[in-house]
Amino acid sequence: MPSIMTLPPVLDDRPSLPMRPTPHERDGHEPTPDSGRPHPQQHAAAADPTMTEALRRVVDMQIGPRGAGAIYRNTDGVFEVIAVTRDPAKARGLLKLRSAQWALIVKDVTRAGGEPFVIGSAWTNSDYLIREADSARRTEVLA
Repeated sequence: MPSIMTLPPVLDDRPSLPMRPTPHERDGHEPTPDSGRPHPQQHAAAADPTMTEALRRVVDMQIGPRGAGAIYRNTDGVFEVIAVTRDPAKARGLLKLRSAQWALIVKDVTRAGGEPFVIGSAWTNSDYLIREADSARRTEVLA
């Protein structure tokens, strides 16, 4: 009498299925590319001036009137803009986001001893400008 713990062997006349490679992995049957990578990196083409201008306009709209020295209010509080960076590499490092194109360093003026912090939130209809940016200060402080 067979045990409950073991199953009887199954006899199957069908051939076993062929083994397929996991997507994006080599199984050793295809020749490897020259670079040794499955998808060689392609160098980016020169930037299209119209696309660069369109991206600059989008960034300008997202930052809004928040230049260095500006004070604005929204539902989260009242903030003074300490610095603005439009350098994507620096913005990505500050915000720790791969898609960041710009970043602001702001300080909450309603809290005593408030520490500056980095934000990347876009200007919206709920934001209200209290004081315009200082014209004497550079917009790009984090050069």
